[in-house]
Amino acid sequence: MDSVLSDTAADTAVFTLPTAVKILIAGHFGVGKTTMVGSVSEILPLRTEEVLTDASVGVDDLSGVEAKNTTTVAMDFGRITISDDLVLYLFGTPGQERFSFVWDELALGALGAVVLADTRRLKDSWASIGYFEDRMTPFVVAVNCFDDGERYTTADVRLALNLEPDVPVLLCDARRRDSSKQVLIRLVEHVLTGA
Repeated sequence: MDSVLSDTAADTAVFTLPTAVKILIAGHFGVGKTTMVGSVSEILPLRTEEVLTDASVGVDDLSGVEAKNTTTVAMDFGRITISDDLVLYLFGTPGQERFSFVWDELALGALGAVVLADTRRLKDSWASIGYFEDRMTPFVVAVNCFDDGERYTTADVRLALNLEPDVPVLLCDARRRDSSKQVLIRLVEHVLTGA
């Protein structure tokens, strides 16, 4: 019986899939996690935002983000292709303490994390930084430069957050795709080289 398989080069070509990497976008309430995922994602991001209600009064601290009227209750999800052989799957974490149980599930299998920080509420970043330090998950700190926020150097932010010297600190604008992409590229470099 004749074989239906041919020996042509086209039939024996090997196709490789890009490496898929899970990245967390973390930080405190209102820091810009949903914005970052949305600005950089090449697909329509999945969002699990709900309207803030009277039930959150006294629970969610709106200091510095008084105009915020929604919150992420589970996660944000997006995807960005960094190169032909590397695709990042982005998982934005919820920012409130009451949703912290979701972090452990989202962190499973994550290669690294971006901790977004806001200079108007810099001390609120400590919980996220501590989370990744405790789990020895590589991370970078990206200061989301809000229009009404104070501007500080990365050295000042590193000192204020008491970061180890090997943790990269960057300034970014989470609304801008190119800025968010540079943060993600720096995270991947940090994970790959440890520097």
